[in-house]
Amino acid sequence: MSDLEMKGIPCRRYRVVHETSYVYQSTVTLSQQYLHMTPRSFSYQQTESHYVWFDPAEENGVDRADYFGNSTKHIAITTPHNTLLVHAESTVVLSARYDLEQIKKTLPWETLRDAMPHDQDPAALDACRYLYASPHVVCSAELEDYARISYTQGRPLLDAALDLTQRIFDDFDFDDTATEISTPLEQVLKGRRGVCQDFAHLMIGCLRSLGLPIRYVSGYILTHPPEGQARMIGADASHAWVSVFCPSQGWVDFDPTNRCLVQCEHITLGWGRDFSDVTPMRGVVLGGGEQVLDVRVTVTPIMLTTP
Repeated sequence: MSDLEMKGIPCRRYRVVHETSYVYQSTVTLSQQYLHMTPRSFSYQQTESHYVWFDPAEENGVDRADYFGNSTKHIAITTPHNTLLVHAESTVVLSARYDLEQIKKTLPWETLRDAMPHDQDPAALDACRYLYASPHVVCSAELEDYARISYTQGRPLLDAALDLTQRIFDDFDFDDTATEISTPLEQVLKGRRGVCQDFAHLMIGCLRSLGLPIRYVSGYILTHPPEGQARMIGADASHAWVSVFCPSQGWVDFDPTNRCLVQCEHITLGWGRDFSDVTPMRGVVLGGGEQVLDVRVTVTPIMLTTP
C-alpha cells in the first residue's frame, strides 16, 4: 500500500510501459543517451517501482537529478548495433487533486503578476525560474493579446487559466502533421493547429507574456478505448500539459489538449521551462546514418482504492 493510501486518500494505480526503438541504416559504434523516463514523486503522485533496460545493454549508467529535481539517467552503449530498444516500466499511484470551486476563489491574476518581482517567499522565488522566455517559448504582444481575452481585470488567477485552457481547445485543431518541435509559437498561433507540445507551449507563452509563472509538464495520459472494445497495447502516447503557480494552491495543472483541469489520469514524468528541459530521450550516436524511430506507450489501470 502506498503512502497516499495509508493516509486514507482515494487513489488510482497505473502500470506504464514506454518503449522506444531505433532502426539504423548503418552500424552504430557508440551511443550516448540522456533520459527523463522516471515518473516523479510529489504530493499527488507516488512512484512505487521503476526500471529501464536497454538492448544492447548499457554501460556506465549514471542516475542523477537535474536542475528542476527530475530524475535522469545518462548511459553509454559501446557494443556495435543496428537497432536500439529502450524499455521503461513503472508503477505509479495517483490521487485526485483539485476542487473546481476552489480555483474560482483564488487571488486576482494581477495581484500575483505585481507581487512576483518582489516576493521573497521560497515558493515564489522557485516559481521565478518559469517567468521568462525559454528555448521553445518566446513571449510576444500577440500571445499577450490572446491571453487577455481570458485574463480580464480582477479575474481569479486559476479561473482565468481554466478559461484559457478551454479556449485553446476550442480555437485550435489537433493535427500531428502541422508542426514540428522547432515550429515557432507565432506560426502555431496563426495556423491554429498542432499537437499537445504546441498547445502547452502556447499556453506557457500566453501566461509568461502576462508576467505570470507557468511550467511545462511531460508525462502520459490514460486513454479510453471505444465502448465495448479492449485496451490496445501501445495505443497510448507521451503527453504534455502545463502547471500554473498559485500562492494559495501551489502548482495547479491544466491540459489544453483535452480541455481539462488535471486530476488522476495524467502521469507526470517531470517538469521544466519547456520541452527541451524534459525530453524523454535524447543523445548522440557515432555512425547509424538515417534512422527510423518508433515509440509505444501503454498505460494500464491496475486498481482503484478507497479509504
